[in-house]
Amino acid sequence: MAAPSPPRGRLRSFGFVVAGLGAFTLTASSSAPSPLYPVYQQMWGFSAATLTVVFAVYVLALLAALVTVGSLSDHVGRRPVIVTALLVLAASMFVFVASPGVEWLMVARILQGLAVGAATSAVAAAVIEMQPTAHSGSLVNTAAPSLGLALGAAGAGVLVQFAPFPTVLSYAVVAALALTLAVALVFVPETSPSVGFPSRRDALRSLIPSASVPREVRGRYLLILPSLMSAWGLGGLYMSLGPSIVDTVFGVDNRLAAGLVIATLFTSGTLAATTMARRDPHRVVVAGAVLLATGLAVVITALLTGWVAVYYVGTAVAGFGWGSTFVGAMSVVGSLGRADERGRIFAATFVICYFAFSVPAMAAGVAAGSFGLTSTAVGYGVVVAVLALVAGAGVLMRTPKPDSVRAQTVPAPIRS
Repeated sequence: MAAPSPPRGRLRSFGFVVAGLGAFTLTASSSAPSPLYPVYQQMWGFSAATLTVVFAVYVLALLAALVTVGSLSDHVGRRPVIVTALLVLAASMFVFVASPGVEWLMVARILQGLAVGAATSAVAAAVIEMQPTAHSGSLVNTAAPSLGLALGAAGAGVLVQFAPFPTVLSYAVVAALALTLAVALVFVPETSPSVGFPSRRDALRSLIPSASVPREVRGRYLLILPSLMSAWGLGGLYMSLGPSIVDTVFGVDNRLAAGLVIATLFTSGTLAATTMARRDPHRVVVAGAVLLATGLAVVITALLTGWVAVYYVGTAVAGFGWGSTFVGAMSVVGSLGRADERGRIFAATFVICYFAFSVPAMAAGVAAGSFGLTSTAVGYGVVVAVLALVAGAGVLMRTPKPDSVRAQTVPAPIRS
């Protein structure tokens, strides 16, 4: 089946904005509960290890969706996958609001993870296919999620600290945004051919968990992957234990302060994405590795000395490294493969990223019970910093020559 005619003019711009807002909403929803975790701990009396389980079930559900339906949009189109996921995301927000205990909190996180996992690769592919310029797609695929993580945490922190109904309002905002975008997508033309499946058996076979990258692009893909893993490993620490570090290590009992530490990391990452997007992606990844490791060195100093202001400064520097690494790596990933392989490539990418995001964070939650939060966070930071530097060195030594970089195929912008 031939690919749908690309949208043009205002309709194209509208679709690009809606897809970008979809990426923002998905990640904003994932960080919105973070400032509430200490509140839930006080209400229901669960441990740091249980807290990381709450975080982990979300990621495991997300991964399950990615490896089963992550490439579904390559067969049925981007729009039906994204709309369905947004409706499930809105439903998960209502479960959060109604949760009577930690068990239902986990149910809400599972639903949320399924929704985000189902939509992640479809949204990323739609952004690339709607991009008005050659660099705008990779920029939005980096900036929208990082901005969503930042504003989701900061906004929830503000609402929890100062607004009424602290365990309701932030979820209601996310649900309203998800439902609005689901309606808006009805008016966005499809950008991917709905090729379907040759048979029902093939459709069922497609749901067997898998994640792979076309053989012809694996060399360039594997070169960039360790850098993404270091960046997402850092994000996992902040998303799972960041608020608890502010509360326990630094003694700051304020939900806004807890949300702001996550917001600092990802706002700095968004700034990096917007300033680095047009530079050579391999060089951006190398610079990001150095900045990430430098920021973590400052964070470790703050943890050992108890200087909370230094902690925020180090977080900002590490966040700039996170954003640089992410935008550079996503620019490389977005240039790989054909259009009908793009959902598959993004699905495989996010599977690996979310493993790096979740498994170390789960281990840190368990380790915190035995070694304490400060020692665990310091050890985690050292490991991520070393991984970032090793990955950056690998990219530096194997960066393609300028002629090879120019020869890489970048998805063309959609012309009016």
